[in-house]
Parts: sequence; structure tokens; C-alpha cells
Amino acid sequence: MPGSSLWLVPPPSHPLHGILNTLVSTTLPARFPRESASSPAVAPHFFAVHMTLTSEIDPARYGSDPQAWLDSIPWPSSSSSSSSPGRGGGGGVRVRFERVDTQDVFFRRCFIRVGFDGVREVAGLAREYGVVKGGNEGEEGTKKLLFSKETEEWLVWWRAEYGPHVSLIYGDVPMEDEVMKQVAKVVREAGVKLPQDSAGETEDGSQLDGWDGGVVWLVPTDRPVSEWKPIATRVL
Repeated sequence: MPGSSLWLVPPPSHPLHGILNTLVSTTLPARFPRESASSPAVAPHFFAVHMTLTSEIDPARYGSDPQAWLDSIPWPSSSSSSSSPGRGGGGGVRVRFERVDTQDVFFRRCFIRVGFDGVREVAGLAREYGVVKGGNEGEEGTKKLLFSKETEEWLVWWRAEYGPHVSLIYGDVPMEDEVMKQVAKVVREAGVKLPQDSAGETEDGSQLDGWDGGVVWLVPTDRPVSEWKPIATRVL
């Protein structure tokens, strides 16, 4: 993947941080070893659980001080709007899970779809400042962000082509329908709340359907997956 990426990861103190990372690194590779590898002969790819906000960021954008660059972006703060009890801070950033899905793409072999409206603003900011021409502060005296035409068009394209999502499995092995049902069951059993696949299933009240806020990571993703580590972070 060329350039660098901006990720949104769950707050470290949120229960889903541990739940999702355990699913990706331990539970799913153990239950679905064939699908979790890039091929039957290759070990699974382990990665930190995240939702990609944007990618293909030229390193020249942040230069020699990636932390200062990341901090300069006007990210939504926990005071930008009220947050929901039990989901942490973060105000205007609301990650809400939809369903487990698959696409015939290595990085989207198996993933949880995320509602677009709750992450539109933070993804637009990431694109505006990371890829477009430096960003737009919006209307003075208001909370409304005015993205460039290029960013607005990208948001429409991104929603249609990829959609916000949290990856669970990277790989080249196709996911059959029955396997997808089993994955969804394992994810639910771990405590993640998802829409029901059938009317006969019930939900556990202790399940979690997403998080508010989180931590933005700047990650050089032009390296092997095993080397995907943040070079700057920003708590929302």
C-alpha cells in the first residue's frame, strides 16, 4: 500500500480494544487458519485493529515531525458533542458496527462494516489534510466543516467503493458463505454486537456495538504488514 495511512483505533481503555485485537491475533486465526493466511502455506497477518480513515499520504506532507503535523489537524474533540455512556469520549466520532462482510480483496477479506454518518467528519478531515491541499477550517463561528469539492467527491466514492470498516482477516483465500456465518458467530460470542443474521437469534445485553472517539494513528503502510506501527498518535 503506497504512502502512509491515518487509522482510527479504539480507545485503549475501551473493552472493544482488547476484544477485537484478541479476535484478530488469536481467536480467528485459530478457528479459521486457512482463511486467515495469505495462502495455505503462509502464516496469518497480524495487525492492530483499526478503521482506515484515508491512505496514500505522501510522507512529504508530514516531513520530519509527523507528531506536529498530526496535532495540527483540527480533529473533533470529546467536547464537540455529547458522548454516549459506556462508549468512551470522542464526541463527534461514533464508530457503529453493522455486519460482517467480505470482498475479494486482500485487505478486506473479512471485515465489520461501520456506519458512514458517524465517521464522515473524521474521515473527511483525514483526507482533506492528508491528501488534498492542506485542509479547510470551515465557517468562522460555526461547527460546520466545509470540505473541498475534491474531498466531498472522495467521500462519496469511498463510501460506495470501500465503506468504513474494521478488518478482521487479511488474506487471499475466498470466504465461503458458511464460513462467514461462523465468523459472525465467533465475533458475537466474543462480545461484539452485530445485526442479526436470522430472526431466531437473540442478543446478549453485554455486547458492544462500537465506540466513540478513539486514537488516530499515522502509519507508514508502504512497509510489510508486520512493520505497520504508528509514528504519531492523537487522542480524540
